[in-house]
Amino acid sequence: MLIGAMYAHWLELQHQCLHHSAFRRARLHRLAGVPLGVPMLVSYSHYRVRHLQHHRYLGTDQDSEFFGFDSRQPVTWSVLIREALSFGRLFVAMRDIVRCWAGAWSYDMGQISPGREREVVAEYRMLTLPILGAAVLVALGHGQLVLWVWLLPLLVAVPLHFLIELPEHIMCDNSSTNVLNNTRSISGSWFSTWYTNGNNLHIEHHAAMVVPINQLRDRHDVTLAFAAHTSPSYPKFFLAIAREASINARAARSRKKS
Repeated sequence: MLIGAMYAHWLELQHQCLHHSAFRRARLHRLAGVPLGVPMLVSYSHYRVRHLQHHRYLGTDQDSEFFGFDSRQPVTWSVLIREALSFGRLFVAMRDIVRCWAGAWSYDMGQISPGREREVVAEYRMLTLPILGAAVLVALGHGQLVLWVWLLPLLVAVPLHFLIELPEHIMCDNSSTNVLNNTRSISGSWFSTWYTNGNNLHIEHHAAMVVPINQLRDRHDVTLAFAAHTSPSYPKFFLAIAREASINARAARSRKKS
């Protein structure tokens, strides 16, 4: 469980690298960002292109996040469970690895430069190494090591990462391009701020995405004063989500009876 929690945390560190706000030298971000995504088969450059598009098109029909959760859909228990257990994304990544080796991969969300496409292809091909390494360990009789250090932790990391990302835009005004209306911030504790690497301060991040995450807390009082969607803690946010899912479940049952 701790290893899985660490893998999810690494994606939040990778997120900061995507914005080039972790180091003073730009080239260090990819150097650090690529290995942070390896356990969950996330290509740093692919994630970066899609994520920056998310920032650019937030509140429009062109908005599309890398991990694919549509925050505009109704909140239901079935949706929450399905998205929390979205292990299919790992198989999508493996499909992209195969396509990159076959020379058939192309970006499907617009145009990217040839240089960026080469970076994405190189990273997906590189992800072959840990997969082959795991296969070799299994063949040599060390399957339990692969199981406990990589495969079983993914059962924790995938749903945990979903829960980290869930508050960002769900139950907000997704038809608005105003970050004070389409995004949520959670005040959180020192631990939740550390573990999510400041992802709880998401309004502040969207308003100033190149500002280093450790400096976003200074803007939180302004967010609390003007934003439409804030929460004091993660437990209160998840309680609100549970209430919304329960309300929608009762409404669905009523429609069926009528």
